[in-house]
Amino acid sequence: MTDARYMKRTIVKDEVESRYLPAGKRDLRVFLPPGYNEVLSYPVVYCQDGEDFFNFGRVATIATQLILDEGIEPFIIVGVDVDKSKRTSEYSPDGELHDGYVRFFAEELLPYIEGKYAARRQPADRILAGDSLGGTASLHIALRHPNLFNRIIALSGAFYPVSQSIASQAGDLSGMELFMIVGLQEDAYETDRGVFNFVAINREMKAILESKGATTYYGEHEGKHVWGFWQKHIPASIKTFIKPEF
Repeated sequence: MTDARYMKRTIVKDEVESRYLPAGKRDLRVFLPPGYNEVLSYPVVYCQDGEDFFNFGRVATIATQLILDEGIEPFIIVGVDVDKSKRTSEYSPDGELHDGYVRFFAEELLPYIEGKYAARRQPADRILAGDSLGGTASLHIALRHPNLFNRIIALSGAFYPVSQSIASQAGDLSGMELFMIVGLQEDAYETDRGVFNFVAINREMKAILESKGATTYYGEHEGKHVWGFWQKHIPASIKTFIKPEF
């Protein structure tokens, strides 16, 4: 049974306007940690597929448990919703809406969050998180804006050849850190681009990134390409980048 304390949390429904997104705006879900105080400042986890992270990943409940029971430093979560019909176009680096999405994230979303909430403004305190193609989007946002983002959580990242090619052309990535996991049963997963061996493409991306100096916290585990698998590893992903207060 879920501890009732974990359900007493603040999740704000918000919206940010955009010049770069076709709809002109984007819905957000913002988790504010227990004891949130505007006088203080907090690390922020920015999640692609925001609705899924909150509903299927149970990220707000997990965050509350980590803060209350494990003494993890309180942090904010920003879930960025996505129109599933436009997801590939926004998240994939060769998608027609990708450039606008990256500009939205760096030039509009980040200033909005840091202007409205008590969010820290150092790259080490901004964490990009995503599942599958959301992990891909998070990596490419960081590659495009290394001065803003250098910490990434990629849950079964969809690192197709186009992503590997872009990463291979990157310069020094010694400031980048990635938490990467993949399920061993993802070796023949059907996507809208064909069937891929996600174990293989994650191993390949790990090697590429490490060759550029990036640090990876990499794991292969029993699991499929589903939220039931990813949810189990969200606590470890968060604890990789956000530590106990004492």
